[in-house]
Amino acid sequence: MKKAPPEVKDRIEKLRVAIDKYRYEYHVLDKETISIEALDALKHELAALEEEYPDLITPDSPTQRVAGEALPEFEKVTHSVSQWSFNDAFDADEMRAFDERVRKNLMAEFGESVAYSYTAELKIDGLKIVLTYEKGMLKTAATRGDGKIGEDVTMNVRTINSVPLRLKKDIDAVVEGEVWMGKKGLVTLNKKREKAGEAEFANPRNAAAGSIRQLDPRVAVERPLDTFIYDLATSSEGIPDSQWEELEYLRHLGLKVNSSAKHFQTIEEVINFWESWKEKKDNQDYLIDGIVVKVNEKRYQDALGYTGKAPRFAIALKFPAEQVTTVVEDIALQIGRTGILTPVAHLAPASVGGVVVSRATLHNEDQIKRLDVRIGDTVVIQRAGDVIPEVVHVVPELRPKNTKPYTFPTHVPECGGDGSVERVPGMAAFRCVNKNSASQQRRRFHYFVGKSALDIEGFGARTVDQLLDEGLVTSYADIFTLTVGDLEGLEGFAELSAKNLIASIAERKTVALERLLIGLSINQVGEETARDIATYFGTLNAIQNASVEELQKVDGVGDIVARSLFDWFRDTEQAHALKELLKHITVKEGSKKTVGKFSGKTFVLTGSLETLSRPLAAQKIRDEGGSVSSSVSKKTDYVVAGSEPGSKFDTAKELGVPILKESEFLALF
Repeated sequence: MKKAPPEVKDRIEKLRVAIDKYRYEYHVLDKETISIEALDALKHELAALEEEYPDLITPDSPTQRVAGEALPEFEKVTHSVSQWSFNDAFDADEMRAFDERVRKNLMAEFGESVAYSYTAELKIDGLKIVLTYEKGMLKTAATRGDGKIGEDVTMNVRTINSVPLRLKKDIDAVVEGEVWMGKKGLVTLNKKREKAGEAEFANPRNAAAGSIRQLDPRVAVERPLDTFIYDLATSSEGIPDSQWEELEYLRHLGLKVNSSAKHFQTIEEVINFWESWKEKKDNQDYLIDGIVVKVNEKRYQDALGYTGKAPRFAIALKFPAEQVTTVVEDIALQIGRTGILTPVAHLAPASVGGVVVSRATLHNEDQIKRLDVRIGDTVVIQRAGDVIPEVVHVVPELRPKNTKPYTFPTHVPECGGDGSVERVPGMAAFRCVNKNSASQQRRRFHYFVGKSALDIEGFGARTVDQLLDEGLVTSYADIFTLTVGDLEGLEGFAELSAKNLIASIAERKTVALERLLIGLSINQVGEETARDIATYFGTLNAIQNASVEELQKVDGVGDIVARSLFDWFRDTEQAHALKELLKHITVKEGSKKTVGKFSGKTFVLTGSLETLSRPLAAQKIRDEGGSVSSSVSKKTDYVVAGSEPGSKFDTAKELGVPILKESEFLALF
C-alpha cells in the first residue's frame, strides 16, 4: 500500500478539522462562513487524498458520513441599433437601491404620483444573437460583437429550428435574443466528440458559442441549438407600450419566448422571484445565471434612457457566483498599460463554473491585507460577475506553518530604470515610478491598435510583440511608416499578409477623436470618459489647451481625472510622441462639432415617442450636428414632446421655447 508523506498526512488532518468546523456552522448554527460550494470543494479534495492513501481513512472522517459548406471568414455586420449590456446587481439590497434610483428619476420628470411596474425575465447563459427581418423574411443573424459591429452568422443560425425564416407578419424588425444548448444536448454532443477523439466542451454556453462561431453550417445543423427571443429593437409596426406586451408581440410573430417571465408591481416581488429561481434554476435544461429586470412601461424606459454602456431602466440580478477552493502557489505583480501594479494570485488549477482557472486577482495591497492572503494558503475563489476570478476568502485552518504576510516590494525590475514603485496618492494602488518600462510600453501598444482604440484589423498582440522585439516600432508614429518590406521578413508574414496589414493601417490614418484619446492610455481616462471629453470639447486642440477647471466641466470628470489629463498633455515626452503621431494621422472632430442642419441647436426630448425611441431620436439629432440636453432653459432651441410629456413640457411653455410634435420633428429630416 502506498505510504503517505508527512505533508499529505498534515493536509488531511487540517482538511478534516476545517470541514467539521464549517459543516457544523452551516448545518447546525445556520451560519455560512464559507459558501456551500467551497465546502464541497474541501470535501472533494479530502476524498481524493483518502482514495490515494486509503490507510489514512478513519471512521470519523467527514468522508465517512452518510448524507442523505464552409465560409473562409465571417463578414462584419454593423448593427442598426446599438447592443447594450446590463449593469449587474448581486443581492436584494442592490436591487432596492436600483429601484430607488428609478423612482427618483421618474418622480423628477413625472411627479410624485408616478406609478411604474417591472417585468422580470430569466437571464439565459448563452450567446447573444441579433436577428434582422425585412418584409418578414430573415435577412441577417449577427453576434453582439463590440455592441456596434458583430459577425454575420446567418448561415449557422438558419439551421436552428426555433428561428423562423419568415415571421407571421410581413414587417421589418430587429429582434434580440440568446442562442443556447441544453445540458442534455451537451452530454450527447460530448459523447460524440469523445468517440471522435475531439476535446469536449466544458459547458453548454461554450458549446453554443462554439457552434455558432464556426465557419461550416454543416457543423451547426448537427448540434442541438435553441433560442429564446426577449427584445424587439425596431419594428415597422411600432414598439408596444410595455415590455410585457412586447414579449407577447414577439410570440405572435412566431418567435420563441421563454415562458417564465413575470410582471410585478413592486421590487420586493421581483426579489422574491429571484429567490425562487435560485432554487429552481438547476432543474432547467438551459443554464440560467440570474434574472433581467426592466421597468415595464416603455415611456418610462425612454425617460430613464441610457448611460454610456447600459440602460438605466434595466438591470441584471445575478445569482451568487459559484465558488471553489484552491491553493495560492505564488503572488505576482502584473503591470498595466498605465503602470499600475495589480497583484495576481497564481493558483493550483481549479474549475469554476466549468472553466479551469489558474489565476485570480487580488486587486491591491489593501485587499491583500484585509484577506491576509499568503503564499501557501487555501483560498475560496469565485468568478466575480462571471468574468474575472477573484480571491474572496482564506481558509485559515489549512494554513501551512511558517507562512509570512505578503508585503508589497519597493522595487519591481519589470518597471524599468531602477525598478522603483510608489503608492498612488489617494488610492490603494501602486505604480511604477518609471513611466516607460518595456512591459508598460508593450501593453500600451496592444491597446493602441486594439478594438477599443484604433481597431487596426489583423494587428494582434503577437504582431505588436514581433515589431517591438525587432525594433521596427518604438513609437505610435512608427506604425504608420511601416512598409510591406518591413513585415515580409517577420515570422508568419508572407507578401499577401504583409500587404493586408499595411492596408489596414492605412485605413486608420483618419481616426475619431474619442478613439485617439482611448488609445493614448492616459491614466484615469477610460473609454466612456474619453468619449464624453471628445463630445464636450470637439477638437484635440481644445482639449490640449483646456485648464483643469475647464476639464472638470465635463460630466463625470472630477479633480483626479482632470488633473491626470491636464498633466499628460504637458508632459514633455508625451507631447513629443503625440506631435510625431499627428504627422501621420488625421483626427476627426468630436461629435460636438459635427456639421449639419442642427449645428449649434440644442434639443430636449420629453414624453413617449411612437415611431422611434428617445435614444435613437437623440442620435439622429447628434448626427445632424445638434446637441441633446436633459433640462430646459432659455438656451434650448426646441423641445420635442411625445405622448404624456413631463415637467419639461411645462417649463418650455413658460420660457417660450418652441415645442415640436413628433411628426413636426420628423419632418425636419
